[in-house]
Amino acid sequence: MPKPVSPQPLPSAPAPDAVREALRAVMDPELRASIVELDMVKEVSVSDDGLVTVDVALTTLGCPLRAEIRRAVAAEVATLPGIRDVEVNWVEMTEEEKATVMQRARVNARANAPDTMVPSTARVLAVASGKGGVGKSSVTVNLAAALAGRGLRVGVLDADIWGFSVPRMLGLEGRLSGADGKIHPNRRKVDAGGELEVVSMGFLVDDEASALMWRGLILNRAVEQFLTDVRWGADLDYLLVDMPPGTGDVQMGLARMLPQAEMLVVTTPALAAQRVAARVADMARKSAMPLIGVVENMSELVTPAGERIAVFGRGGGAALAAEIGVPLLAQIPLEPDVAAGGDAGAPVAWSGPGSAAGRAFVDLAAAIATELLPPVEMAGCTARILETALANLEDRDAEGVPG
Repeated sequence: MPKPVSPQPLPSAPAPDAVREALRAVMDPELRASIVELDMVKEVSVSDDGLVTVDVALTTLGCPLRAEIRRAVAAEVATLPGIRDVEVNWVEMTEEEKATVMQRARVNARANAPDTMVPSTARVLAVASGKGGVGKSSVTVNLAAALAGRGLRVGVLDADIWGFSVPRMLGLEGRLSGADGKIHPNRRKVDAGGELEVVSMGFLVDDEASALMWRGLILNRAVEQFLTDVRWGADLDYLLVDMPPGTGDVQMGLARMLPQAEMLVVTTPALAAQRVAARVADMARKSAMPLIGVVENMSELVTPAGERIAVFGRGGGAALAAEIGVPLLAQIPLEPDVAAGGDAGAPVAWSGPGSAAGRAFVDLAAAIATELLPPVEMAGCTARILETALANLEDRDAEGVPG
């Protein structure tokens, strides 16, 4: 008689360390880094009969990507022998843990930044505010105009997808053109030899009054496309990003895709605006995005007789700068010429010495270009030459010009 076949022993359940090792393959969908490296895996337990329990920490328990993370965790753990089932428990990070995870994500982004068409030598400045109505777009446009007035090449990315206003304020219209599979910005030459390159959702809609009823993740993807599919000039000195107000998906996406970005915070003298702007600064810090300073917009109204009227109160900009530990870089007075210039597509920064607001923007641009974030001088650098040469070759190929 044949010998009875002994049943094969069931594989023993894996050790918790083996589970953690398997979870290194699970990426946070937003931060694009391993949940183990981000210290999101808090506890791992394995029962003798193969039940694995994993505690995962999220920045918020209401995270809409929980289901995606759960599926990825279960799929990776299931590859180990001896697994009967996987349970995922959610816990919420403390404020300190949130700050740490964003710092780690930022460092990871610097080392593994997604491919964008933004030249590596361009200075990237995110112009942000905590709430709408503080003149953030006006500051972005006039600062860009003042930098271009210094003979620099300046890109403006209108990332305020819902509230786009940059095209009108810069006097630009018409659809964005494209070639070689890339979008080309609309351009405006400046008398001083500078140039503005502008991308905005306003160039993609039929009417400036059209409402975009998009959710946050779609908005984030639209901004990502502006970074990955727009052929910004290879010799771009600055890219100014007109951020949407607040601290949502677009802001987090930009912080991830542009790890070289630095932030300029815009507020008004009003206490309410100052307090809300402090949250934006906190977001920047948690994302490891350097803050270069504060601009106080609409600081006071100066009458023709020279009387100064604090329409929105006093001290908000200085108080915010002191609170977040950065300098107050400019106080822009409240002038009718600022709004009139924006409506006419003629930024007040080009108005000459007759405008106090225009002079303030010119002085702000000078401080940024000479002290805070001077252009990267790489005209003779191999990387810059190669970058320019490749862009020229691709343009020639797209036009069918023989080499």
